[in-house]
Amino acid sequence: MKEILKRSILTLSAMAALMLPLAIPVTVAAQGIDNGLCSGADLKVTGSSNCDPQASTAQAESKVDQIITTVINIFSLVVGVISVIMIIIGGLKYITSGGDSGNVSGAKNTILYAIIGLVVVALAQVIVKFVLGQVTKP
Repeated sequence: MKEILKRSILTLSAMAALMLPLAIPVTVAAQGIDNGLCSGADLKVTGSSNCDPQASTAQAESKVDQIITTVINIFSLVVGVISVIMIIIGGLKYITSGGDSGNVSGAKNTILYAIIGLVVVALAQVIVKFVLGQVTKP
């Protein structure tokens, strides 16, 4: 039973690790082309974000913020799912311990560490959002 659970958790983790790059949006930096076109033609375009270097910098910063937020959200989701699975495994270990004090304490430790992991992930979300909010203030 334990071997089957270990194999399935390892398989799910490997699949999640392989699928993670597909979940992150790819951004293309076309800012140099826009700025080159505006400066090469010597155009003074007003109100256009394509020829405004400050607007393109703001767009780049917002894209970086979006990428960081997406990566943190995906990481939190993966860790959250793993923590819930570990709580279930700890519960199963607790039920099947048969009163053995060593197995009971191991099951309790598994549940405790999984809950601590969930708390750390929740706090990491709060900290990252706070830091990004402070860094991106004008």
